[in-house]
Amino acid sequence: MILDSVHFRMSNNFLGLHDEVSRYEDSKAVIIPVPYDSTTSYRAGTREGPAALIAASRQVEPFDLDLKCEPLTKGIHTLPELEIDVNSPEETIKNLEMATTKVLNDGKFPVMIGGEHSLTPGCVRACSKKYKNLSVLQIDAHSDLRDIYEKSHNSHACAMRRCWDYAKLTQIGIRNTGIDEWEFIQKVGHDGIIWAEELLDPEKKWIDKAMNRLTENVYITVDLDGFDSSLMPSTGTPEPGGMTWYQAMDILLKVVEERNVVGFDVVELAPIPGFIAPDFLAAKLVYKILSRVFNKNGWIK
Repeated sequence: MILDSVHFRMSNNFLGLHDEVSRYEDSKAVIIPVPYDSTTSYRAGTREGPAALIAASRQVEPFDLDLKCEPLTKGIHTLPELEIDVNSPEETIKNLEMATTKVLNDGKFPVMIGGEHSLTPGCVRACSKKYKNLSVLQIDAHSDLRDIYEKSHNSHACAMRRCWDYAKLTQIGIRNTGIDEWEFIQKVGHDGIIWAEELLDPEKKWIDKAMNRLTENVYITVDLDGFDSSLMPSTGTPEPGGMTWYQAMDILLKVVEERNVVGFDVVELAPIPGFIAPDFLAAKLVYKILSRVFNKNGWIK
């Protein structure tokens, strides 16, 4: 990354943006880092995810080849890491809901960086109160539709079940689900799952299937284990057979262009010391989505 621009310097801000161009009051988007992994069930470490993603973001080239400009040189504020309660997932999620509500009420676009997937319902609940007829687009290896897991209703494995009452779900890349989740899917007639094997369709019919389910207002949640584990090994619950980078771009950028994306999150980065490629993938993913949001809303200056 070229660091001689007057708009950049090494900092704890996303993309290394200088404080002077990333003040909260002047920003269109707000990054909410949440270093949380209290309900992880395999490999811990997602509490280190937000810091690793932000550190990697300093190396993202600000020039976007698709847009032929530098879309994110200002207008993004990075909050301090959200205070968490290690003894109470409910309180942490509630704190995140309050933070997201504050960002939304201030007329800004929320981007939550996790942390584990159990956090997402806090953002979805906040968005559902501001935006009616909300739908959620989820990229994930797991359906996360358990009602309870390891004695918690707020486990990472229950994230989408907790969103069920607030938004219509469209789930992409799913390739692992439990029998209790399968029974729930059958009971409620949930037809919004695009299984990972469907992504192999050369005609990409799965994209139209996803788009046809989405309402006008969309919240995006990306669990990084939705990517194939050869691309994204730095996650607590890796699964083979996932999405490629370009498959993810195909759907995510189309959704931004054709729907009103009201916020998004990228979760479940569990950094592997000395292995930076997955951290950079996560940072570039946030950059690409946010760049298109800025372009769509006319926020590029």
